[in-house]
Amino acid sequence: MEDIIEKIKEYKLFLALTAIGLLLGGYFLFHRPQSSASTIPDLYQASSSTSSKEKVQTTSSKEEKTVTSVSDTPEIITVDVKGAVKQPGVYELRSNSRVHDAIHKAGGMTADANSQSVNLAQKLSDEAVIYVAKEGEDVPALGSSESPATSSAPAEKTGKVHLNRATESELQTVSGIGQKRAQDIIAYREANGPFRSVDDLKNVSGIGEKTLEKLRDAFTVD
Repeated sequence: MEDIIEKIKEYKLFLALTAIGLLLGGYFLFHRPQSSASTIPDLYQASSSTSSKEKVQTTSSKEEKTVTSVSDTPEIITVDVKGAVKQPGVYELRSNSRVHDAIHKAGGMTADANSQSVNLAQKLSDEAVIYVAKEGEDVPALGSSESPATSSAPAEKTGKVHLNRATESELQTVSGIGQKRAQDIIAYREANGPFRSVDDLKNVSGIGEKTLEKLRDAFTVD
């Protein structure tokens, strides 16, 4: 009888240990994956946050470099140099350039140039026209700082457009002068020198006596 009781006790102990083992196994089986799963998103979020910060810093750095690069780039202006210079033409210069810089770019003045016809110290602006007159040419002397070296047709006291100084856009302010005709006038002026009189317009392709009569009062060479 005592042997039977001992066996029952041993059996109960075995059952108890087995039950404890099953409980522990179930706990680890259902709780450990959940803990790992919660850890992975945390790591991903931390990685994403770091990556986003790096991207923002990189973008900011690129923008700063771009702004610095733009600010360091000098502004360029375009001017038209005409008249008694060795190489008349359109030139690009820095925005702080003066008239003498433009003339130097055009090869300097010719031997028959009238240096008093321009203000060499005047600061240039974009789209300016610089006309250097020849000795004996009937143009106002520009020896003082009060007189501009660059010309603008609408600034004429007479209200007329100066044939030898006007830009393409200024020529087109005259009724009857379109883009093509303005280009033809400038081409003639560059090929043959300044107009001696308004009547010389009839030498420009497409301008006859009738057209000249309509344009005569709108232009001047004085």
